[in-house]
Amino acid sequence: MTHRYRRSLMLSASAALIALGGCADSGVKPEPHDKLTRADIRSQAALPPLSWQIPLDVDVTQGNPNLQDLQDDFDLMSWQTFVAVNWPADANGNPNTGTTIGANLPTVWESWKESREVFLPGGAAPPAWGTDSPPPEVCKGMGDGTLNLTQVGKTPNVLDESAEPFETGPLIDQNGQYVRFAIMMNQDMFDRIVSDQLYSKAGQAAFNKPADFAQKQTPSNVGAIMIKSSWKVMGGNDDTSRFHTIKALVYTNPGEHEGVSASCKLQTMGLVGLHIVHKTKHAPQWVWSTFEHVDNAPSLGEPQSKPSYNFFKKNCTACLANEPPPRPWNPNASYTQPTQVVREIPLTDATQKLNAQYQALLRGANASSVWANYELISTQWPTKANNPIDPSGTPAPVFLANATLETYIQGKTPQGSSSCMGCHNNATMTNGMTSDFTYLLQRAQ
Repeated sequence: MTHRYRRSLMLSASAALIALGGCADSGVKPEPHDKLTRADIRSQAALPPLSWQIPLDVDVTQGNPNLQDLQDDFDLMSWQTFVAVNWPADANGNPNTGTTIGANLPTVWESWKESREVFLPGGAAPPAWGTDSPPPEVCKGMGDGTLNLTQVGKTPNVLDESAEPFETGPLIDQNGQYVRFAIMMNQDMFDRIVSDQLYSKAGQAAFNKPADFAQKQTPSNVGAIMIKSSWKVMGGNDDTSRFHTIKALVYTNPGEHEGVSASCKLQTMGLVGLHIVHKTKHAPQWVWSTFEHVDNAPSLGEPQSKPSYNFFKKNCTACLANEPPPRPWNPNASYTQPTQVVREIPLTDATQKLNAQYQALLRGANASSVWANYELISTQWPTKANNPIDPSGTPAPVFLANATLETYIQGKTPQGSSSCMGCHNNATMTNGMTSDFTYLLQRAQ
């Protein structure tokens, strides 16, 4: 196995796997800088330096590698990607290479295109990359404090989704407020949607073949990346210094829930969950990395060690875990009974150790770094990417859920619990063709 990073400047964890067996099949050789051993990479001193560069891939070249070692490498890639996409952005949305990650500043991924800016009413062509779409009518005139009108021009300034994917239900924080969601895409993915005219039903019908976001990766072209984020309203009991926050127009879409009126508020929102999904050369099923705020919820069977949680009330014997609120759902309500969230699959020891190492590295760069308050839950990746029998790529781990994005479908129930690749393998476009593991194209009008 060898890592291939953007411009190949980052240190790699792969040399230890080379000792397990020679390179086969693809003939990929280790880069000259691949000198670390597996024992080295598990020590904090050997972690790659914090960088704005997005890693390109993890290339599995052995016939029978050690599964845990491969998981470690994908988890390492996840953390490096998390750091890179959350790097402070310059005025154009590019990484500000003259600074480092740490302060609560607009990030690189927040300059990407949000799904509502791409799939427009009537199937209209989306505005070019680097230009903004107008906010919903009810939000107009409220945006002077939002990030999209200050330093960065394309942040997720409008949060208009209040229910999780597949309508499994809204998530309510301990302040009784609805969590909001946004889905972003990088320019590589946006350009492919525009060039293939997949932003409209008519375009998809004319395309008349399965979508495919595969493309040659280069230092300036990292391939398609999607980011799904979840945000909570910062209330009086929340310590904003522990969150990455934005000023956002929180829009209630009357088309999302029956009987709900359109409304808009300018609010301070704190990041609580982040899916990063990257289409790479050796992972055609994409690499699925998921992160959460460390204060979100306790894990099943583990001590409730936090003084308080974003989505869990301690000592509540009447609270039912992971149950959506009863209908009707109304994001405009001043208060809704909070969701009692428990993480059903605890983090592995190896992931917890890597998290502690990266959190220490982030605090070393900035003692008050907000990003040290986030943790990797796990990374799902294809163990057999080219398996002709299983198009989902035989994912590892089999199940993966973010407690803020898949709250109500956690667990290990086949065909019932959250598995990123297993679920998204079923995604299709409006023309009935497969959509390359993304449901976004179903939003075309």
